[in-house]
Amino acid sequence: MLNVENKVIAITGASSGIGEATAKLLAKNGAKVVLGARRTQKLEKIIEEIRNQGYIAEFKALNVANREDMKAFIHFAKDKFGRVDVIFNNAGVMPLSPMNALKVEEWDNMINVNIHGVLNGIAAGLPIMEAQGSGQFINTASIAAHMVGPTSAVYSATKFAVWAISDGLRQESRNIRVTIISPGVVETELGSDITDESATGFLKELRKTALTPDAIARAVLYAVSQPDDVDINEVIVRPTASPF
Repeated sequence: MLNVENKVIAITGASSGIGEATAKLLAKNGAKVVLGARRTQKLEKIIEEIRNQGYIAEFKALNVANREDMKAFIHFAKDKFGRVDVIFNNAGVMPLSPMNALKVEEWDNMINVNIHGVLNGIAAGLPIMEAQGSGQFINTASIAAHMVGPTSAVYSATKFAVWAISDGLRQESRNIRVTIISPGVVETELGSDITDESATGFLKELRKTALTPDAIARAVLYAVSQPDDVDINEVIVRPTASPF
């Protein structure tokens, strides 16, 4: 696809769901994709599938909450292909729970992965993109960045932060594009770490009407494929039949 072919695209949270679907779609459209996640066995299978179809892909183990890990991941992509055109900060966690459950360790983990993970990606990639004179950050927020519901207060707070960080970076940038992807309800592994029974039931009910990860992958492809002077700032994607 125009303006996708041969782009070097680093994707976090790439071992399943939105990250996996996006990696496959971008590779199919000619991008050189570099996948990062903690579950390297899953990454190996995805990479094998992409390569068997004749496309270009690499992977590296990654914990987005670790700044040095993220820096190593982004520089791995640059060392392999000579540049980094797009960083898709997609990794995230969503252990929903009511505030009075006081699951403070889960709050900390959401802050570390959902906020620090995005900041670490920006810190690792921004100097490279500024030196190149071009680049694009795509950050996964959520419909939860636009609304708060019961059990989602902390998760929404982290996604509001992703929205704010992204829009601030956009305003500061003249030759680096910044896109926020805000999915509605998607059928993924997100939320598999929920330990509160009431939140589990809430999410199960929501997912009776849900998008597939491919729907979000197509939104990422759309944002990447625009001409360099066109910056798609935010895409909100919801199931047609759902308010969320």
